[in-house]
Amino acid sequence: MLLLFQRKRRLPTTDTASMPLIAPPKGLTRPESAASLLATPRRQRLLEHIWQRTSLSRKQFASLYRAPLERYAELVQLFPASESHHHAYPGGMLDHGLEIVAYALKLRQSHLLPAGTTPEDQAAQAEAWTAATAYAALLHDIGKIAVDLHVEHQDGSTWHPWHSPLTQPYRFRYREDREYRLHSAATGLLYTRVLDGDILDWLHGFPSLWSALLYVLAGQYEHAGVLGELVIQADRASVAQALGGDPARAMAAPKHALQRKLLEGLRYLLKEELRLNQPQASDGWITQDALWLVSKTVSDKLRAHLLSQGIDGIPANNTAVFNVLQDHGMLQPTAEGKAIWKATITSESGWSNTFTFLRLSPALIWESGERPEPFSGTVTVDITLTSEAADLTVDESTPVASPLLSDRETPPSANDTTAPSTLTVLPVPPRDTASTSDVMDDLLTMIGMGPPSATADDEDALSIAMPAPPVPALPIPPMALPPIPAASTSSQRTLTAQPSGEHFMVWLKEGIQLRKLIINDAKALVHTVSDTAYLVSPGVFQRYAQEYPQVGALAKQEKQQDWQWVQKRFEKLRQHRKHPNGLNIWTCEVLGPRKSRRLHGYLLDDPSLLFTELPPSNPYLNLV
Repeated sequence: MLLLFQRKRRLPTTDTASMPLIAPPKGLTRPESAASLLATPRRQRLLEHIWQRTSLSRKQFASLYRAPLERYAELVQLFPASESHHHAYPGGMLDHGLEIVAYALKLRQSHLLPAGTTPEDQAAQAEAWTAATAYAALLHDIGKIAVDLHVEHQDGSTWHPWHSPLTQPYRFRYREDREYRLHSAATGLLYTRVLDGDILDWLHGFPSLWSALLYVLAGQYEHAGVLGELVIQADRASVAQALGGDPARAMAAPKHALQRKLLEGLRYLLKEELRLNQPQASDGWITQDALWLVSKTVSDKLRAHLLSQGIDGIPANNTAVFNVLQDHGMLQPTAEGKAIWKATITSESGWSNTFTFLRLSPALIWESGERPEPFSGTVTVDITLTSEAADLTVDESTPVASPLLSDRETPPSANDTTAPSTLTVLPVPPRDTASTSDVMDDLLTMIGMGPPSATADDEDALSIAMPAPPVPALPIPPMALPPIPAASTSSQRTLTAQPSGEHFMVWLKEGIQLRKLIINDAKALVHTVSDTAYLVSPGVFQRYAQEYPQVGALAKQEKQQDWQWVQKRFEKLRQHRKHPNGLNIWTCEVLGPRKSRRLHGYLLDDPSLLFTELPPSNPYLNLV
């Protein structure tokens, strides 16, 4: 798809690195090369963090990200980002640019883009949307150097940034007559100085992305959809950090962002997976005024679908999922204000059963012309039981739905076409989920801005930040991006994927390639240690079981927890490294800025099982 990056890259028009290192006259600043400007440890750490948020090799990253960042650095030099507000110091604009890119890419991971399309389209366009997010964030303020600053060369001539980067010693001042919002409109003068023709040609091939990017570059964020939201939130976080505020709070996504993910997930499931209005066991029923969805079935499948799309922060506890849905106005509550209803379904054939339900408005899911025909039987709400059910988790009230579940426990015959699609799933041990207040703790700590009271409570995943080491600047070779593996649709994953040790490894590798599973990061489930991959246990096995609820039924047959079932299948592959005494589990000590702790997990014999290019070993993990 990205063969255009095999073309020869255009070299920078100037070579400030070759300029003689002589002191400029008093009051003037000597322009620096991109390599020099980006060489500080803090900026190197930011560059490393930006790379980790992409799904590219080092060489590919150099072409798509590092080259534009270097051109940006040469253009903005040591200019501040503002006269007396945020980043108002020499080099502030470059720092602000790198920070906002890092923040924006972190936020981008929680979005399926472009919204409303198929998983295959989202996978095919994933890298383009990630890159566009970075470019939009980087360039959002670049117009300031064109309209807010007056820059003079040593000889007194005026410098204009649309000609070329600075090559002579310079001085600058802020224009007294500048217009506050004019810099947004001026971005169009300069973005081609940062993004070359090959990149623009590539992005132009994605119409919805291209229009959103142009709107951001024109300062019309209200028309840029999710891309505009990402830049606004990332900018807010960087500014808050610079002014001593709370970047994590500033970055807190608006409610409708999570609401949109939940709604899109429900719409997808109802279109592709969930079975409605069946004469007997079904996933839900629709009446004239309501959509009734079996609560446990929908919660498990919604969680699995969102996790399979790389969306983290989804509660592992069903009750918490119901609360999130209700908090975002997705559910119609009972008279007592609870999320869970109890009702009896009776079909025309006389089949009847009682279940716990989530009740939604059909208009929330379907347009008027798309709405399915209503159920021909009856849905009778049990008023006396609904209040009791509302205070129970679904796992506690499963006897209500036991006929449906017991049907599933008996394998259907080959001729049975009415076998229900729900699964018996063992309760998943609760896991910590990232709260609003710690959504950026890993990045903030990495670059020396972490909140002082961060905690590390989750024993299953690394929850303290581990900064990556700075890396030297790399050349910019011509490079073609490899095709991104096509993501299976949620229905294919759920209905045709047979959980196994082999399938776990395929899932793990695909998750890393598509950046659905982040490595060497806060709460990451996969790290690189001793030149191989380290799998955090039991966290990585719990995550797989959550994405594939059918593991629960298989585990129940063997009287195991679902993650233990996955772990045993993985061990049988014999692809992990054992201790000399035959033990499987390796302990790592985590050395963080505030506290140290230990992780337990597996070391792979061969890292190429997961990585085509092995990242550097995490310097903050040491095998005990």
